[in-house]
Amino acid sequence: MKSRRLRPSLADNAVGYLFLAPWLIGFLGLTLYPMIQSLYYSFTQFDMMSPPEWVGFANYIKMFTADKTYMKSLQVTFTYVLWAVPLKLIFALLIAMLMNQKLRFIGLYRAVYYIPTLLGGSVAIAMLWKRLFSGDGAINTILRALGWANPPAWIANPNYALATLVLLTVWQFGSSMIIFLAGLKQIPDEYYEAASVDGAGPITKFFRITLPSLSPVILFNLVMQMISAFQAFTQAFIISAGKGGPLDSTMFYTLYLYTKGFYYYEMGYASAMAWVLLIIIGILTAIIFKSSNMWVSYGSGD
Repeated sequence: MKSRRLRPSLADNAVGYLFLAPWLIGFLGLTLYPMIQSLYYSFTQFDMMSPPEWVGFANYIKMFTADKTYMKSLQVTFTYVLWAVPLKLIFALLIAMLMNQKLRFIGLYRAVYYIPTLLGGSVAIAMLWKRLFSGDGAINTILRALGWANPPAWIANPNYALATLVLLTVWQFGSSMIIFLAGLKQIPDEYYEAASVDGAGPITKFFRITLPSLSPVILFNLVMQMISAFQAFTQAFIISAGKGGPLDSTMFYTLYLYTKGFYYYEMGYASAMAWVLLIIIGILTAIIFKSSNMWVSYGSGD
């Protein structure tokens, strides 16, 4: 009797595993196996031309004690994340609040504001951005017309190069805007009506109703944008021609990892860098989730 009862369930499971097979094969072959392989390579000296040679923790020790460019890449990346992520979220929230108004053609406006996100990560946009902020680019042409005689060559100046990449990231606010907009639509109008009866103004409504109600959405956007910012690569690679210049001012972590792995063929060292980046992102994500107990409200009264 038991075997008869088991046979249909086994058959049903087999069908389920059959449908899952493409995903399972992709996960095992394209994600899990490469991760395990890179973890092994991180403890080796591997140039992709000869068999890997086991060196233990030498790559990790070199990373934090002897490689000044690595420490510079950490500094640049953390500076970029600390500026780009908050500015992008603030700008996305402000635009989402504007797009939440009941206006004519509001659907068209939302689509137009989302376009930069669709294009922003492309090589073409990075090239356009490089041209805009060059010494004789459109930005400086406008500034000269406004009276600034000698504006800097933004991309070529180490004091401003990273700022241009931050601006490019903030310009790609569309995905965060859409998520904020969805969260805004879930806030009942009765909250604002009750606050108006009590004499609350727009600023009070924003800080007492909008932000607390959006706190779960802010948490999601913060985590996703933080992870994305740590993995930024294309903009810096294109704008600095793969060199992270000027004076390593745009040497993102991922760009330096790519340089070590594919320019200098130090794949073992690059694998160690990748695992350190994974640990950094994991720790920061855990800290954000742990701190969320103090500022995220899920409407349960806690």
